[in-house]
This record gives sequence, structure tokens and C-alpha cells, in this order.
Amino acid sequence: MEKTWRWFGKKDKITLDMLRQIGVEGIVTALHDVPNGEIWTEEAINDLKTYIESYGLRWSVVESLPVCEAIKYAGPEREQLIENYKVSLANLGKCGVKTVCYNFMPVIDWIRTDLQHPWADGTSSLYFDRVRFAYFDLRILGREGAEKDYSAEELAKVAELDKTITEAEKDDLIDTIIVKTQGFVNGNIKEGDKNPVNIFKKLLALYKGIDRDMLRENMRYFLSAIMPVCEEYGVNMCVHPDDPPFQVLGLPRIVTNEADIAWFLNAVDNPHNGLTFCAGSLSAGEHNDTRELAKKFAKRTHFVHLRSTAAMPAGNFIESSPLTGRGHLIDLIRIFEKENPGLPMRVDHGRMMLGDEDKGYNPGYSFHGRMLALAQVEGMMAVVQDEINN
Repeated sequence: MEKTWRWFGKKDKITLDMLRQIGVEGIVTALHDVPNGEIWTEEAINDLKTYIESYGLRWSVVESLPVCEAIKYAGPEREQLIENYKVSLANLGKCGVKTVCYNFMPVIDWIRTDLQHPWADGTSSLYFDRVRFAYFDLRILGREGAEKDYSAEELAKVAELDKTITEAEKDDLIDTIIVKTQGFVNGNIKEGDKNPVNIFKKLLALYKGIDRDMLRENMRYFLSAIMPVCEEYGVNMCVHPDDPPFQVLGLPRIVTNEADIAWFLNAVDNPHNGLTFCAGSLSAGEHNDTRELAKKFAKRTHFVHLRSTAAMPAGNFIESSPLTGRGHLIDLIRIFEKENPGLPMRVDHGRMMLGDEDKGYNPGYSFHGRMLALAQVEGMMAVVQDEINN
């Protein structure tokens, strides 16, 4: 597997010179300065590609070329946005950047309620607390009909939390769920935006009446439209599973389990339509066995995220060490090296440690924590390679 790293462009505090010193081979990045929906020009793509190559690295994967909301809910701008997307894909293919990771999650990307949940050793990880998320949904958003999505026990715990939570904690919850984890990913809400809750409510309203079947059809429509360009220029599309892999905020999520993955692969049965196998996202759902999913979908996987989560009581989960948790990463490495060798792989959502928390890194994208994770994964890769050779 190719050892890659998500890098946020020339403004990233983690430099390419640092990355080549720790064994990174490929870069996962995007044109982060181009607004969603606008065309990525050959000039801009080649400029960044040349810069990456000047450090002896290669631009391995685009993560991501964002799919605008209007494509997902089939708004009036959909056709023009898809045409722009096709031009960007063609330009990437012409420039030799041929793997594109994207997601089809409505409104909100990955969700956590705590960006620095402490471990006993002094490090911290991203964490999802279902009751605190329910509090955000019920008491901060005030989403109509939200009560039916939670159990009586969860509703009682939300009521208890309401008696003790401070205004500062509420602000931090808003910041964590819809600002800090989203702005650098999809651009719907950015740090500094005034009244992010109102912006978020307006985004949710765009999906009123959109159910799973409709969202699936919109995904099929999008993929069918872009596949001819992917075929012409040899570009592989690979959707990222929903994170977490279950329904949230009344929004449909359609890449959550084996049936969902099989559906979109069969709906547009083209080798250029594939999967980003994110072991972390998939393992956060207790209904998923990452090893069985890898065996089933390895041939249609174009990119792998090797991270792991630990499921906890009451629907909570935390990012765990690559050596533990429900990801079963060494087994996944064995499967992918046998069934689809040489795939680009990156570690993800590393712990905060050794001063990472003071560096202003994007949430989940520490330096020391990801460097430790890369070393652990590289060790597992060496074990598997030795098994193959002997």
C-alpha cells in the first residue's frame, strides 16, 4: 500500500518537508482555495502538483472535489454544477491526478461532540457522545419531530443535562458539531460566520421531503452523468462512507453498511465508480464488520483510510489506536494486499499529543498523533509483507 497523508495545501502548518522525513510517499489534498462548485483549472492543478513533486512526493488522491448540496438534493443549479464537476474531473485526469475521494452526506460531514476527549496517558482523541448530540439536536437546533429519533432514556438524560450545561458548553458544542469540523471540509459553515445555527437550519430545510430513495436516485444520477468523463480520462471516483454510519438530524444517509455499498456500486456498475474504505467510519457502527466488508468490496476500493474506533455503551464511540478497536486494521491490510495491492492508504484522525493541541491544526489532523499512527500502520504493513514473501 502507498503511504499517503492528508495535507491542506501550502498554508498547512505541517509542511511537505516534514512529511517526506517521516516516510510519507503520496499526498492527499485538494484545491482548498477554490469555492465549492467552481471549476478546477489545469493551471491550478498543475501548480499544486508541481509543488508537491518538488519535494519528491506525488499527488496521489484528491480529497475532496466537493459535491455541492444542490447536486445532492437536485436543486435548480444541479445541471450546471455537474457540468463544472465534469470539467474539473477532466482537468484532473489530463494532469495525471486520477483518484477522487468525495462524499454524498447531506449538509454535515463527519460528526463529533468533543475534539479533545482525554485518555489516561495525557493524549486526547475525537469523541462522539450520543446524549450531547441529542442535546444539540433537541435543545439548540430545536428540530421539529426530533424527539421520535431518541429513546425515552436518552430524552431523560437530555433533560438532566439541560439542568447543568453552561452557556459556554453550549457554544462549544455548536462550534464542535457544525463549525470546526465542517468549515475546512465542505465550506458550508466557516469559523467566523455569524449565527451558525441559523445557517445550519436553512441548510437542513433544503432537504425537507428528501428521503433515502430520493437521495439514492440523486447519487445515481450524478454518478451516471460523470462516468463517461471518468472513463475517458481514467479517473476513479471513490465515495467516503457516512460518518457516523447511521441516520442523523432527520437526514438520510445512504453509505452506512454492506447493503448501501452494494446498492451504489450496482446502481452504476462501472469500475471507475468505487469506494473509499474508511475503516474508522465503518467501524463506528456496531452493525458493520470491517473484515467482511473488505473481503466483499476490495476489488471496488480505490482508496483506504486506516483508522479504528472503539464503540462504547449508549451509542458513543471514540477514535482508538490503530492497534486496537473495531477496525481490525492488520486484517484489512492482509485483505487489501491480497485482493487489490498497491492502493493509496492514509492514517486519519490522530490523537492530540506532545503539544499538537497548541499548533492550530485542523480537528483530527494532528502531526505527532498521525505520525505515531503511521508508524504503527507501517509496522503492520511490514508484518503482512513478510507474510506474503514467506
